[in-house]
Amino acid sequence: MTFEEFVAARLPALLRYATVLAGDPHQAEDIVQDVLVKAHPRWARIGSLDLPESYVRKMIVNELVSTRRRVTARLRRERIHPPAPIDDRTETVAQRDALVRLIRALPTRQRIVIALRYLEDMADADIAELLDCSVATVRSQASRALVSLRGTATLEPLKEQRR
Repeated sequence: MTFEEFVAARLPALLRYATVLAGDPHQAEDIVQDVLVKAHPRWARIGSLDLPESYVRKMIVNELVSTRRRVTARLRRERIHPPAPIDDRTETVAQRDALVRLIRALPTRQRIVIALRYLEDMADADIAELLDCSVATVRSQASRALVSLRGTATLEPLKEQRR
């Protein structure tokens, strides 16, 4: 498979993957673009792997975790205002919006662990291998993220809307 064929076939999936991990579709586009620019000159080696998409996904995670990306993401979050809540008064949309905001507020590594564990349904050992850390680190990051989400989740106003 050529690089162009790979990009044509897998770009939407890679963008979705990066958006879930980054929490911001614009940052995800930048990350995927940077990763594909880095992968293109090495495609002969990457394309010959059994699972080239796995390798590219690993590159996306590494790019997101890098210090340069964290600084850039922090600057972008300060400039971007969160979208106005949808005023359709459905509990499901409001709860999902609140949950997305809470997840976006998590630190980068915690957000990545939560996304990989619950959205990609990956095991802790697989996440640890992908992030090049121990299983205990993955579990502690997940635990901290869940404690943070539970501590900040204030969905009481949503319950009052039903009355």
